[in-house]
Order: sequence, then C-alpha cells, then structure tokens
Amino acid sequence: MIKLLSHLSFVAITTPDVEASVKFYEEQVGLTVVDRIGDDVYLRCWGDYYRYSVVVKPGSEPSLDTMAWRTTSPEALAEAVKAIEAKGVTGEWVDGHVIGRAYRFTGPQGHVMTLHWDVEHYKATGDQASIYPDRPARRSRVLGAPRQLDHVTIAARDVDAFVAWYTEVLGFRFMARTVLDEAPLSVFSVLTTNEKSHDLGVVLDGSTREGRVNHYAFWVDTREDLLQTADILMENGTPMEYGPSIHGIGEQNFLYFREPSSLRIEVNTGGYRNYVPDWQANTWKPSQGSNNFYRNSAMPMSMTESFPPADGPSATEEGVPDEIRDALLNPYAEHGRG
Repeated sequence: MIKLLSHLSFVAITTPDVEASVKFYEEQVGLTVVDRIGDDVYLRCWGDYYRYSVVVKPGSEPSLDTMAWRTTSPEALAEAVKAIEAKGVTGEWVDGHVIGRAYRFTGPQGHVMTLHWDVEHYKATGDQASIYPDRPARRSRVLGAPRQLDHVTIAARDVDAFVAWYTEVLGFRFMARTVLDEAPLSVFSVLTTNEKSHDLGVVLDGSTREGRVNHYAFWVDTREDLLQTADILMENGTPMEYGPSIHGIGEQNFLYFREPSSLRIEVNTGGYRNYVPDWQANTWKPSQGSNNFYRNSAMPMSMTESFPPADGPSATEEGVPDEIRDALLNPYAEHGRG
C-alpha cells in the first residue's frame, strides 16, 4: 500500500467566545489572522507553509471540530477513502477553504478527521515577506511565537483499539505507549505519519462521551523560546497548567496552558526524529518518566480533563479494584512519577 498521509495540516476548534480566543492567539500565542469567513476565523503560525494552521469556530463549548491531514498525493487521498469505507465508515466530500475537495469522516471512537491533498502554499508579501527564501513569512514579532502546528492529542475510551484502527486503515506508525505500573492497561499512546515522535496522541478517556480532545500543540524552535513563552504568559496573567519540563516519550520539552475557552494548548520543542521503517513501539510505565522524564513533580489533576467536558461515572472505573483506582484517574499524580 502506498503511504497515505504526510502530516497534520490544521486543526479546527470551537469556542463560546470566538473573539476572546482569537485575541488570545494573536496577542499571547503569536498567531496571525489571515481570513474571516462568516463566523469562522483562520489563523496561521509564522512558519507554517500553508495558508492557515488553526480555525476558530463558534460553538457552545470548547471542542475539536476536526483535525486535518494532508495526503501524500491525489492518488493517496483516493486510496485513503477506499480504506476508510472498506471498514464500514462513510464520510462525505466537502469543499474546504483553499483546500478544495476534502474528505471528512468520523472515526470509530467519534473523532472527526479531514483528509485533503489540494492546498494553498502561503507566501507573504510586502513587509511580512521574509529575507529567507525558504520561509513563508517573516518571524513573528511576538516573543516565543510558534513556528508551526505540531500535533493533536485526542481522548478515547480504548487506547489500543484506537491505535490499531488508525495504523491499519491510514498507515499511522505506532511509536510508543504508556501502561500502568499497577495493571496492564494502556493509558497513552503516540502515532505519527512521518519522522516525528508523534503528530497524533491518544489518552485514555473514562467518560462515555465520544470524540473528545485533550490538547493540541505548537512547535517552537528552541527550549529558550519555550521558556520565553512561559515568561510572557506569566507576565500577562495567564497561568501555566503544567511544565516547563520534558516528556520521556518523545523527549520533547513541554509547556501546557489554557486559552479563554478553557481548551488546553501545548507548546513544545526538541525531541527525536525516527526514520526506522520497522520500528517496534516501546512500552513505558509512568514510574519510568513517560510523561515527565525528570520525575520531579506531580502532574495536576486538571491535566486529565478533556474537551468538551463530560460528567457522570467513568466507564473504565466500574469494577476497578481500589488499589489501582487512583492510578487510573491520574497515573502521574504521585510526586516522583513521570
């Protein structure tokens, strides 16, 4: 089978207050508004090669409207659609803004994905043009502004089943996973379409609500950029939720915070590149530092929240022995665990 997907191209999110979110992305994150179409606002990172990186849409609650991947060719788009529909999933062809004919479908655990080949390659003009020919625009004037969109991490009721479907059907590479120290239960996995450690993550979702997202992430060039981002957020009164620190899985430096809708954003940098075609995913334990390799802090319980919010009893907690219940809720809550 030909390689189907090349990389994550954009994410579309919903928020109850579009203008508050857009202002935050412009002034504190350093994105640039490129288009307004109806109530939707299109923004881009200064280094992304396509016209937009993030679409902010109106909605009653924070959520992931869709995550979009560009295929490797027009033929790959057709093959991907065949593979999806062969599994009994039926999507629809849509006309996306400057991406032409795209295929939008809902995966088996409720997550909406958009696949496309056509795209507008962005090249700034005038005072926004870069002196570097390979850059689509000049560097942002906002200190620590991300160069590119990096990845999205969704929440799913069955992590292993999610990994199996997306690797088999769309050719994602399975790179690593975290299994509880207390029980053989997968709580986190990472997949990629290219040489990055991941551009798609999946965390265990104990709720009964499908299609939720935990966070999405931007890439900055250096750890110093990431620390400057943290500095700016604190100066502006935006609290950091978790980090700065470094993940064991992927080895990226990370920083998590929230945008006005409460949706979680990550800024990361560093990490490894993996070109091994027959890579076998390693299994980590929280005690090995899978989430925080330094193992010098406890992850706040707020990091287990995904979006949209979901109430009610956790489906995965029912019948769980008391000795692993806390670990299931937050595998990284104990100080000294990763």
